[in-house]
Amino acid sequence: MAWFRAPVWVICFAFLFALAMPRAFAEGTRMPMKEDSTDEFDSSTRWAVLVAGSSDYGNYRHQADVCHAYQLLRKGGLKDENIVVLMYDDLANSSLNPRPGVIINNPKGEDVYAGVPKDYTGDYVTAKNLYAVILGNKSAIKGGSGKVVNSKPNDRIFIYYTDHGGPGVLGMPNGPLVYAKDFIDVLKKKHKSNGYKEMVIYVESCESGSLFEGLLPNNLSIYVTTASNSVESSWGTYCPGMDPPPPPEYHTCLGDLYSVSWMEDSDNHNRRNETVKEQYKRVKARALNLKDRHPGSHVMEYGTTTIRNEKLYLYQGFDPFNYNASKKSLQSSFITPEVVTQRDADLLFMWKMYERLDNRSKKEETLKEITETLNHRLHLDNSVDFIGKLIFGAVKGPSILAAVRPSDVPLVDDWNCLKVMVRVFESHCGSLTQYGMKHMRAFANICNNGISKEAMEDACSTACGGYNSEKWSPLRRGYSA
Repeated sequence: MAWFRAPVWVICFAFLFALAMPRAFAEGTRMPMKEDSTDEFDSSTRWAVLVAGSSDYGNYRHQADVCHAYQLLRKGGLKDENIVVLMYDDLANSSLNPRPGVIINNPKGEDVYAGVPKDYTGDYVTAKNLYAVILGNKSAIKGGSGKVVNSKPNDRIFIYYTDHGGPGVLGMPNGPLVYAKDFIDVLKKKHKSNGYKEMVIYVESCESGSLFEGLLPNNLSIYVTTASNSVESSWGTYCPGMDPPPPPEYHTCLGDLYSVSWMEDSDNHNRRNETVKEQYKRVKARALNLKDRHPGSHVMEYGTTTIRNEKLYLYQGFDPFNYNASKKSLQSSFITPEVVTQRDADLLFMWKMYERLDNRSKKEETLKEITETLNHRLHLDNSVDFIGKLIFGAVKGPSILAAVRPSDVPLVDDWNCLKVMVRVFESHCGSLTQYGMKHMRAFANICNNGISKEAMEDACSTACGGYNSEKWSPLRRGYSA
């Protein structure tokens, strides 16, 4: 037979190929990939910090986003020791969860909760712990696993933060809030310590662009994209009554538009071929939401924009399952779902819960909660408006409070003043709540116009002196400055 006359090395190769083929077919298009490596020329380690800044079942989508991000990174080869997760962890076993022990982030999605590290949960999800995690400062950690980003000069860091926000702030389930200036100072310290090579940050919140405008230098080797610019909302999606809806047993939004956009893009593409820029452009187009009745939001970018030309896998890892995925493979299904503003998603949740209840007393209790929530929102809006008129006059007050600075100028000149003004307001008028964070620009403009703490005290006392703010005390978990 002719094949016996073939060289020995050819016969050996054919034999090894025959042995390998069944395994290759069994694994589809998966290609072997050494965990936590980038490529043969890059010895850096990838780190990730994942933050859900809210709590309660009505905010289901934020923790679902973070859990999905964790699964995506693990499939990409990042190790648990290099992923730090901060989330309140009150969803999976909530009495309201129709699938106990399970969290989903897509109407057809699988469980994304299984295996997620409980590094910092409950009372330990705080701004101080977040800052200590990023800086690798174990001595500053309170509670939790103690895990921090012990990165080296050649390492890359990916940070993903999803929550409610407002001009210059991000929410936390335990006060104080994350203020833009404090967050940027932490990033500067990390850079000064030579603690990374490059960093990519994704932020999902309303007015998230305001966290970086005029604050983030372009020489820190940090690239940022945000779900919205400095003056607009971001959006919840996969909500009940919308297209596509969550499974019928769910009455809360499963995800956020910007967040599911970048994760579904990463889930379905070969991240070794896709650049950060390509993902940014796809997510930007989807979030703008031109085909729906809602205007969507403008995804923004800040910092060291040259990083956008690098491959995604350097930050999110590489999933071998998508080795043969085409850059165009997702376009036909990458359709923008219907959405609701972040600040109204909790109301949607309460209304849907009210509609489903059969027990009359529970329906009345839920309706009372909805009414109180709406009344407090109206109180916040009217109080801020009245305070502006008391301080600046009835004609100028509203326009001064709403003034938007140029994009290269920070929200406020004195960030300590901003914190003081928020505390003064909350002491007289009750907690801002996740809804009231939208008024941070008004407090910033009060500071920018040189108004004293004493003048603010007088105005708040006059505006809110008769308001019973016990239920909305700033000491309630989550929203005090």
